[in-house]
Amino acid sequence: MGLGGCIILIAAGAILTFATDWDMQGANLDLVGIILMIVGLIGVATFSSIARRRRVVVPPAQVVDDTRPHRRDGYSDGYGV
Repeated sequence: MGLGGCIILIAAGAILTFATDWDMQGANLDLVGIILMIVGLIGVATFSSIARRRRVVVPPAQVVDDTRPHRRDGYSDGYGV
């Protein structure tokens, strides 16, 4: 579940907890809303810790010193006889 799904869980939980006054037999909607908000917050924390670990610092490229003179006599590169 991504960050958007976690935010939707938090919003749905807040709506169930604070914006409704329905009475359902066998279910406490306030408790369901609080559980959804807690699950959403845990998801946001997990997502942010995974996203922080994915950011890897790439070291700068290694510079190769290629200033040595090249001999083109046919034997130094391995193709001469």
